[in-house]
Amino acid sequence: MSSPVHEIRDGLRDIAPAMVAAIPIGLLFGALCAGKGLSPAEVALMGGLVFAGGAQFAAVEVWRTPAPIGVLAFSTLLINARHILMGASLAPKIARFAPWKRALGVFTMADENWAMAERRALRRPLTFAYFAGTGALFWLNWVIWTTLGAVGGSFLGDPRRLGADFAFTALFIGLVAGFWKGRATAVTVAASAGASALAYVTAGTPWHVAAGALAGIVAAYSYGAAEPAAAATDSPA
Repeated sequence: MSSPVHEIRDGLRDIAPAMVAAIPIGLLFGALCAGKGLSPAEVALMGGLVFAGGAQFAAVEVWRTPAPIGVLAFSTLLINARHILMGASLAPKIARFAPWKRALGVFTMADENWAMAERRALRRPLTFAYFAGTGALFWLNWVIWTTLGAVGGSFLGDPRRLGADFAFTALFIGLVAGFWKGRATAVTVAASAGASALAYVTAGTPWHVAAGALAGIVAAYSYGAAEPAAAATDSPA
């Protein structure tokens, strides 16, 4: 097994593209927070404690004074519910970690380093150094760039006019492409995208996130259940 130093080095190599892609996203979020009246210190605290890009963007959209605590809590819960599934998929791979190591690892778990951990586990046993290392690096990267976005928000103006808001989408397209497995992935992505778009148009945020996740789960399960049945039908008697 590789040493912790090598595992952290591998983690940095794997998570580096996602860290670079997160820079404009972090700057955009910080600038949006500054426009809502949040200070750089408040933005840094939110990034460090919440560390959930999608939920943070949703929170900023509905942010006002006084803060609508119930709406903020519900939208954050709904969007971050996907972490339950992400954690469940990783549970067997980190079961041998000490409890405090598991807690530390999942605290810094985001979509990007979760995807890296899953991909790593396909090739070799997942180590704490790799899992927590990628998480800590990505966490620090997010806190730094969101804070800088808040500091420079007044100078940046609206980053969306530069297309910076598309970086979020582009990053997730890259993550999905890394897990592409042919027709099964295509069916799951199509179902999730269709349900998410429909929910966004009809119900708005944050319902589109839950709708896309549920549709993707149902599609993946249905496709997986249909495959053995189809194989049994096609096999000779």
